[in-house]
Amino acid sequence: MNNDAIILADAVCRNNEIALNEPVNLSLLLGEQVAIIGENGAGKSLLIDMLTGKSRLASGELIASVGRMRSVAFRDSYGGADTNYYYQQRWNQTEQDDVPIVAEQLGKVIDEALLNELLDLFNLHSMLQKKIILLSSGELRKFQLMKALLDKPQLLIIDNPFIGLDADARQLLLQILAKMADSGRVQMVLVLSRLDDIPPFVTHVVAVKDRVVGEKISREEYLANLQIVHPDYHALHQRILALPDTNEAWAGDEAIRLNNVSIRYGERTILHQLNWVVKRGEKWALTGANGSGKSTLLSLICADNPQGYAQDISLFGRKRGTGESIWEIKKRIGYVSPEMHRAYQKNLPAIEIVASGLHDSIGLYKRPRSEQMGICLWWMEVMGIASLHNRPFLTLSSGEQRLCLLARAFVKDPQLLVLDEPLHGLDTYNRYRVKQIIESFACRKEKTLIMVTHYEEELPACISHHLRLQKH
Repeated sequence: MNNDAIILADAVCRNNEIALNEPVNLSLLLGEQVAIIGENGAGKSLLIDMLTGKSRLASGELIASVGRMRSVAFRDSYGGADTNYYYQQRWNQTEQDDVPIVAEQLGKVIDEALLNELLDLFNLHSMLQKKIILLSSGELRKFQLMKALLDKPQLLIIDNPFIGLDADARQLLLQILAKMADSGRVQMVLVLSRLDDIPPFVTHVVAVKDRVVGEKISREEYLANLQIVHPDYHALHQRILALPDTNEAWAGDEAIRLNNVSIRYGERTILHQLNWVVKRGEKWALTGANGSGKSTLLSLICADNPQGYAQDISLFGRKRGTGESIWEIKKRIGYVSPEMHRAYQKNLPAIEIVASGLHDSIGLYKRPRSEQMGICLWWMEVMGIASLHNRPFLTLSSGEQRLCLLARAFVKDPQLLVLDEPLHGLDTYNRYRVKQIIESFACRKEKTLIMVTHYEEELPACISHHLRLQKH
């Protein structure tokens, strides 16, 4: 046992509603770098909660001989700012007075040399005086990992470390983690949804499937036996193509027009004199490094950013600030983003979360008609989550929640689909399925698409235009 970092022996979670289907027997040896792999909803997070003692055991035991342990769950948390955080707060400067800056969230730092080394590695020097709520999703991930490393943990558990990071940041993080593994100073457990995306420094893999924890095997053995066979989604493609067009057309052929748009927060310029026109039926990929302004740009398009009124912006043929309501804009748009996922803390039945997309609310304040609920269930079936329709939203895994919010974006058959990292946190099979759904939907008559992703292979084949933002 002296060589064991953590042991779960015949462990059964006390909460029967979220328990794994079989007792867990797992030992992690000192020096092993372990990946926990599984599909969305398989039980990975519950296993981590058992390993860290967060989920209490009804029987069996947890034996931990490792010293300092840190767990980083990238759930887009803003730390102390999360208590009263709400969707759109990031864009409302007048409601950020009490939000801490990054340096304050770091707290007291004992090892200044390590702090400077990490600031250099993650290129975060310029963000120390930035309000933490203004960090992009990728910047927030870098900050959370840096904060965990400053604690000098002996065991570091990281949930989906690479999601939300641009290609350069992913490569940088991979190098940092490999360096940490080689140093022998820290043992890591990576929780991964992408079944084929296991870093080379990982020594062992634990697969979790259908809420059963498999035995620990070598990385080489896991990859040698890995087979990924994607289902044929031709029938699903045809079902989506056959959907009737119920939308009311707008005047002209432009969905979006931005003329010399500039957005600043304090001393920081996010967008500088941006000109962009998106015409009806075009399919755009929007890319750029973390912090380059992609989410800010989308907040202008979705009428969530108050600075939009001071800019020369036209949406669906009408200039902003000419008497239109934001609901007239939003009724044409289906939207999902890490920002929305962060704000959605409503523990309603999953189908009610989907139904809230009918009226663009956070939560369900207007009871849908029976035929509307039928449409919601149809889209949940398309996403492969119809069986979850009565489950409370906050009891779902992060990936299952993302599928609910994706269904929410499609449910009103929008003319403009705005997808900010839509495959974020999805497992290998669900990424493929959702990519096919986006492709099929966008192929329908006059559907317009804007999609943000840091993975080129996630873009559907229908993409015809590309806008890349530069960081200022």
